[in-house]
Amino acid sequence: MSLATADSALDRLRALGLDLPSLADNPYFVHHRAVDSSIHISGQLPYKDGVLLGTGIVGRDVGLETAQDLARHTAVNCLAAAVQAVGNLERVRIVQMLVFVASTPDFGLQSQVANAASEVLIEVLGDNGRHARTAIGVAGLPLNTPVEIQMICTAV
Repeated sequence: MSLATADSALDRLRALGLDLPSLADNPYFVHHRAVDSSIHISGQLPYKDGVLLGTGIVGRDVGLETAQDLARHTAVNCLAAAVQAVGNLERVRIVQMLVFVASTPDFGLQSQVANAASEVLIEVLGDNGRHARTAIGVAGLPLNTPVEIQMICTAV
């Protein structure tokens, strides 16, 4: 199935070769919290099947393409948290995305890492995936991961 013939957001996600993961419970935080009509998604990391997909600093240990791939997986994990909150991928609208990239001070391409996550959201959700966004370079992230993404969503 191609993206052009995919009927649902879940079909479009699968056409990209991606699936919504199950998110493990954490004793210290919840993956999402609803406040009025907003759903705040906790910072997600690039886990797949319980394994962190990469570590290191972008621009030193991690190349741009690898960081973009990690950002895609992280965005899908954010979608999984949103689905936990609203029950169905079709009901998710992304309002804002904050992308943290652990990178060298001279890297300067954080927005290109974030673009990969934005592309997934728009390809899967269409106009509901378009969002306000900030991409920030930081000195380090939890577990030495190169990418962390936090979102605010709403249900449609």
